[in-house]
Amino acid sequence: EKENRAPELIIANKELAFQNEEKEKRATELTIANQEAERRLKHTQALRAIDIAITASTDLQFTLKTALDQAVTELGVDAASVLLLNPSTHTLKYAAGRGFRSNAYRRTQVRLGGGLAGKAALEREIFAYPDFTVNQPNFTIPKLMADESFAAYYAVPLIAKGFVNGVLEIFHRAPLHPDDEWLTFLETIAGQVAIAIDSATMFNDLHRSNIDLMTAYDTTIEGWSHALDLRDKETEGHTQRVTEMTINFARSAGMTEAELVHVRRGALLHDIGKMGVPDHILLKPDKLTDEEWVAMRKHPTFAYELLLPIAYLRPALDIPYCHHEKWDGTGYPRGLKGEQIPLAARLFAIVDVWDALRSDRPYRQGWPNEKAINHIKSLSGTHFDPKAVDLFLNMLVELSKDQAE
Repeated sequence: EKENRAPELIIANKELAFQNEEKEKRATELTIANQEAERRLKHTQALRAIDIAITASTDLQFTLKTALDQAVTELGVDAASVLLLNPSTHTLKYAAGRGFRSNAYRRTQVRLGGGLAGKAALEREIFAYPDFTVNQPNFTIPKLMADESFAAYYAVPLIAKGFVNGVLEIFHRAPLHPDDEWLTFLETIAGQVAIAIDSATMFNDLHRSNIDLMTAYDTTIEGWSHALDLRDKETEGHTQRVTEMTINFARSAGMTEAELVHVRRGALLHDIGKMGVPDHILLKPDKLTDEEWVAMRKHPTFAYELLLPIAYLRPALDIPYCHHEKWDGTGYPRGLKGEQIPLAARLFAIVDVWDALRSDRPYRQGWPNEKAINHIKSLSGTHFDPKAVDLFLNMLVELSKDQAE
């Protein structure tokens, strides 16, 4: 009976062995699939980290460091660097790197078309040398690469919106045998770096343009202010003096630096409305008639009408429009009272009167400090905000101490 079952057992053993082989094969396939899935997940996480760095920061160095960290880790290489293209000089210059043994590579600078990176940028193609020992390239390996003992090198042009903005370099101290997935990930990393550089460049250009525009605006404002001073020789230099003092006064009153920007512009333009006042009234050497005072008192309204349509100057309107309002409500043009008057205008009003009292005029000499101070005190609670007067007088004391030192 045993002899009769022997063939069956042999067949059963073979079947069992086959099943075991199949199980081992499936287990191997599952292991490989899991490894590939894990690798893809890591690649996705790496790209996500770079995306976050691009969107969360305008610091290009931080973004490049993040990208190079991910590139070295996920590609399994020893070193990587980014060279940025200067379109004016047509040169590629080291911007960031990781994995180098010395700092010598930081001095890297090559012309477009020169060297490995320069050729990659000029020809807009990847230059790949996975193993210098097997496939000797038709060029001399740069000394810096030889000093670092690199055996493999890749140069990938960084292209965004059709323009080359740099080169991503990959280095390894042993030959590389990359598969298609490795190469695809390298190109993807390069694309992310190119986007990061493009975004940072756009942000910096925009920031620079905004600064240039703001500088141009402020220069124009100063020009207008100077033109007003030239029109009225009696008050020449008045605007610059009151502007500087008002900024210091407003800062001591607790106004923020952002608010001081508008205080400065408002102070420079405080008399811009006088452009609408006829010369025979503005420059009249004698006292004004009641009718002429009506025309003169329109200048804050003229300032409002002139500056309101200019969105950039709208936050600076408080001083030009309200600096002739009085604490007791008897001022003009709207008869505002107390804290209805904007703080900047309340502060400026004191400085404006102080400078007028202290300055020489054709019809009188400038008052001495003590007389001007007593006059300012006498107007506290009627013309001026009492708290602002106290703060102003304290500021004068501090200024006199500083000058004495």
